Amino acid sequence: MAELEGKVVLVTGAARGIGKECALLAAREGAKVVVNDLGGSVGGGDEGAAGPAQEVVNEIKAAGGEAVANSDSVAEKNGAENMIAQALDTFGGLHSIISPAGILRDGMFHKMPDEDWDAVINVHLNGSYNITRAAINHFRDQEDGSFVLFTSTSGLIGNIGQANYAAAKLGIMGLSRIIAMEGVRKNVRSNIIAPFAWTRMIATIPVKDEASAQRVERMKNAMRADQVAQTAVALASERAKDVTGQIFAVRGNEVILFSQPRPVRSMARMEGWTPTTLIDHAFPAMKADMYDAGASASVFPYDPI
Repeated sequence: MAELEGKVVLVTGAARGIGKECALLAAREGAKVVVNDLGGSVGGGDEGAAGPAQEVVNEIKAAGGEAVANSDSVAEKNGAENMIAQALDTFGGLHSIISPAGILRDGMFHKMPDEDWDAVINVHLNGSYNITRAAINHFRDQEDGSFVLFTSTSGLIGNIGQANYAAAKLGIMGLSRIIAMEGVRKNVRSNIIAPFAWTRMIATIPVKDEASAQRVERMKNAMRADQVAQTAVALASERAKDVTGQIFAVRGNEVILFSQPRPVRSMARMEGWTPTTLIDHAFPAMKADMYDAGASASVFPYDPI
């Protein structure tokens, strides 16, 4: 039997890239799909066009599936509420939300305009809050529900020029973790994926040197959105009910389980610490266990599989 047979799935940002592949795969796996997309630009232009989402709906229907389009914004609380209501009104239920909707407004932090910070936080972090908050009580009441949210190695590890994006994506990690903890007794799950895939957002990243050009080419040719969709849909399946509160990355044909912050080294001083003794003793002793300031590419320097 298909993994999502009889289920209803909402996919945000589903007109293109990872979202589109998640919507198409969810439908192939038997789900009825609410295909949400604002129809906006990568930078968050608020077009509000239904066309891109409807094109994906048409593709699903042409393949024999069931789907409906939605052009609300995850950044608006009432938009998220409308998506949930549409799923319930149209298909009579909702069992999973896959939410890769997002924008990019990259720039060095010391030059970042307030509006670029606000826009990225609003779509990614507030958007994740809006969509989970709108659905959480429905999931708890039916004692069945799965959130698949999207983080990034920009937050988990770091990338220069993405302070707004990194802050939002690391915030999503905390949000998902608490939803998972609070949802255990009600069979409400939440996991996050850090995707490596060629998308419209990735295409906007400036290529300033040969190393970045090579990295972009690797992403374009070997890391596809449909590979990310496999893990997202698997996490939405009822058969993954024992997987919650986790952080995954998908990089080509690799699926990576990430560690989560835990103590790595401690130092104690019976008489207490002072700034001087911390600098002279504690910090040097911990130095070998400290992380450097390398970006995501320094942790994944090898070609994708």
